[in-house]
Amino acid sequence: MFEQAFKNIDNVLRQDSGCATELDYIEQTSWILFLKYLDDLEETKKTDAELAGKKYSYILKKEFQWDEWEKSITRLHSMATT
Repeated sequence: MFEQAFKNIDNVLRQDSGCATELDYIEQTSWILFLKYLDDLEETKKTDAELAGKKYSYILKKEFQWDEWEKSITRLHSMATT
């Protein structure tokens, strides 16, 4: 499961940036994985808060959250392939 996710990230970064090896874009890969992890964690905390009748405030502003990055990556990738 994770192996395929890493391969997909590697392929997109290699194609979009023209990097030769994984070491050229390890920083970007780490950031993307961190955002995804944080998003999953926050969704769990939001669900827990809702079940407890409380309001949850996200750590990151909307424009820095995973779904916004994912939209940007998808948009850039589609532009690069057309």
